[in-house]
Amino acid sequence: MLLARPYWYLRHGQTDWNARDLSQGRTDVPLNATGEAQAVAAAQRVARHWRDGATPIARIVSSPLSRALRTAEEARDAIARASGVVLPLTTDDDLIEVCFGVQEGEPMGTWYDPWIAGEFTPEGAERFADLRMRVVRAVNRALEAGEGLPLIVAHGGVFRSLRSAMGMAPNVRLANAVPLYLTPASPEWTMTVYEE
Repeated sequence: MLLARPYWYLRHGQTDWNARDLSQGRTDVPLNATGEAQAVAAAQRVARHWRDGATPIARIVSSPLSRALRTAEEARDAIARASGVVLPLTTDDDLIEVCFGVQEGEPMGTWYDPWIAGEFTPEGAERFADLRMRVVRAVNRALEAGEGLPLIVAHGGVFRSLRSAMGMAPNVRLANAVPLYLTPASPEWTMTVYEE
């Protein structure tokens, strides 16, 4: 069960596969030029809100895949420039994107809903229930790692599993590089989107 504590979430910037609407999964596709610019802009938004009185980020925990780690590095550097504080940045293998098996590199399809429901798993892919369990474990570790809030930098599939754990409709696509502030509230979690 996901701990009822607030946290920040940031999906990585765009890759060439995102631009082509292909399922990436664990394939380590780097940010493209647009994704690099998105990561910089998102990092500046995170730093601005952190500096301007939002609940401060105390640490950054990222997926080890390069598209997420590069985005996390931009966030760390922007916060350091804005505040003079260099936050610890670590990776957690449990935040790696879901393995989509034979669907990696293929166009996104209509199989997401049956996959989330546990009715279908592509050949060689990870079950949604397993993804959710490991991602919740990773976020709980980040939440329990000390005072202050974590910024989780990861992937779209990872966030689908967190949406499920927070009682939200899971199959909602998260835009690239849009910072979110998530807070537990009764009866549901609230999600604040930080855009320009």
